[in-house]
Amino acid sequence: MIPNALSLLAMIGILSLACQWLAWRIRVPAILPLLICGLVLGPVFGVLDPDALFGELLFPIVSLAVAIILFEGALTLDLREIRGHGAMVRNLVSVGMAVTWAIIAMAANLTMGLSWPMACLFGALVVVTGPTVIVPLLRAARPSAKLSNILRWEGILIDPVGALLAVLVYEFVVSSQAAAIQHAAQAFVVTLVIGFALGWAAARLTERAMLNHWMPHYLRNPAMLCFMLGVYALSNQLQHESGLLTVTVMGMILANRHHLDMESIHEFKETLSVLLISALFILLAARLDLTQIADLGWSVVALMLVIILIARPVCVWLSALGTDLNWKEKALLSWISPRGIVAAAVSGLFALKLEQHGWEEGKVLVPLVFLVIITTVVLQSLTAGILTRLLGLQEKKAEGFLIFGANQGARAIAKGLQKSGFTVRVADTNWDNLRLARMDNIPIYFGNPASEHAGNHLNLEGIGRVLLLSPYRQLNPLVALHFQDWFGINKVFTLAASEPDNGSQRHSQGGQYSPAVIGGDLSYSKLASAIAKGAQVKVTTLSESFTYKDYRQQYNGRATPLFVITKEGRCRVWSESLIPELGLECKLLALVQSSESSKGVEKNLSVLAAG
Repeated sequence: MIPNALSLLAMIGILSLACQWLAWRIRVPAILPLLICGLVLGPVFGVLDPDALFGELLFPIVSLAVAIILFEGALTLDLREIRGHGAMVRNLVSVGMAVTWAIIAMAANLTMGLSWPMACLFGALVVVTGPTVIVPLLRAARPSAKLSNILRWEGILIDPVGALLAVLVYEFVVSSQAAAIQHAAQAFVVTLVIGFALGWAAARLTERAMLNHWMPHYLRNPAMLCFMLGVYALSNQLQHESGLLTVTVMGMILANRHHLDMESIHEFKETLSVLLISALFILLAARLDLTQIADLGWSVVALMLVIILIARPVCVWLSALGTDLNWKEKALLSWISPRGIVAAAVSGLFALKLEQHGWEEGKVLVPLVFLVIITTVVLQSLTAGILTRLLGLQEKKAEGFLIFGANQGARAIAKGLQKSGFTVRVADTNWDNLRLARMDNIPIYFGNPASEHAGNHLNLEGIGRVLLLSPYRQLNPLVALHFQDWFGINKVFTLAASEPDNGSQRHSQGGQYSPAVIGGDLSYSKLASAIAKGAQVKVTTLSESFTYKDYRQQYNGRATPLFVITKEGRCRVWSESLIPELGLECKLLALVQSSESSKGVEKNLSVLAAG
């Protein structure tokens, strides 16, 4: 039975979700199963033909989808982050990107025989890595904290910068079709003027609308999306092919208006990007012609070798001049550079547009770009972990804690762990609590730690466990599920339920992933009450003259042990089974109730360390 259009559309949605789930389960970049799925449905079995399914609507649909992807990507480009993550990251997304572009463009011209305009466009498309392919690879390879930070921020920042480069090169290529060089230059300048001017005007209008609350909160996200698409269409009407530049500039300007609350827009992006990008990848892969890949010949192997073994190492070693990176670190950075979302999505749109403009060479863009993506993602995913271990750059077992919740009790426990030498980061959606944590010199993350934004921006270096100390009953199970998959089922801990009914409900939501409980029957309400009455988090060292028996006698039931810190420096969550192992130089981190309840108010935030 031949599926109808409705069945095919439903199938694309279901398979998009299935590919995302599979990538999550096997810990690979989602782009890989999505592309494979599209190839199987399209050129292999011929089930899906996007041109026949959408007809004349295919080009507008892909155009609007890519405009959304570029706009949402541009919203992540905070210029403060480029300045704030060291010379290496700054060099990689500036000088390094330019060098990579030049080398790949020359290689495409020499090995594949592409014209210089097309070679430059191909080079611009494949300079981008992106967080969606880098983050899963880093999770598997686990390089040192310094290298993980460099690679992660390179992927985040080069995503919009590389997209802007690709759009500018494309605009120049299209303009160069004019009959005379003067006309081509004029068309390119007009495109730049309209793109930057209209993008700036649209961003400022959006800023005013948000500050003056022209839209109710529930309409703000869809209004932003519709307005952006309208600006994209208007820009294309004013100057052909200028829309992508306009929405990219608009997103970048909004990203750097730091007084705007963009959190809800970023959350909206997560759902939209998963659905949109997943479906788009399947459609673009389904349009591939396998004979086009075969027709590329053996010269494409030489191009791949240049991209992987020459362009990236030259980029890294030039960018590393003046930094403290050693040769091993440079070698690992030189190997890890998988291509991702922007390259695949934008190349598909540019190929469609170039075909409309009569560029026959445009047909090779998509197979070439997809071949680069598949080669780099597969090869580097399989080998990055091995190379990291061989070079001795793999991160040691993470003993630190991510604490979800920045309330008084959570801050007290965080300071106790921090003073004991463990990496701690506190996450919360309440900025007032986080502000107090930051005043205590505790590293913070503002937002939902299980969100996509956190997956790209939350620094988990040195962290291998999670404590759920927040009062958010709806978010706690979601955070637990997210990090039990990330770190392991036995690496996430929570407080006891305040009431049996609530506890059963929460555990049923988590199912078999219900986190282990710390502190016995210590619930959030009991912790908050104890801190308010003057309880302190104390770290006590056991010795020959002060054994665990003496410890219990001294506090007489007022101490609730939370962690045991062994003499080797390992931190273990307290349980009664650890009592026989409590030897000399072991430390107990416990919540100690105040002996005089009247002393509570003045000691709310105190965290004492006793040696």
